[in-house]
Amino acid sequence: MNVKPLSDRVLILPNPAEEKTAGGLFIPDTAKEKPLAGKVIAVGPGTSEVTMEVKPGDQVLYGKYAGTEINVEGTDYLIMRQSDILAII
Repeated sequence: MNVKPLSDRVLILPNPAEEKTAGGLFIPDTAKEKPLAGKVIAVGPGTSEVTMEVKPGDQVLYGKYAGTEINVEGTDYLIMRQSDILAII
């Protein structure tokens, strides 16, 4: 991985979207919801005001419209500020 987040930013690999409902119905691509959880891949150093509480490998929950989508080596990631993360699970 050649992406290193700066400041208080975090690089997250979103969990894959659900492809099937609990009842066994397949969800088409157009109806899939954006996942709201993912795995932390890389963490910035923080700032003098913000200490980093998440670390690589943590599973986190984040807001629906949080972060910026980026594509690195064919994989989609989200990069966001630590303050956009709602919880560590």
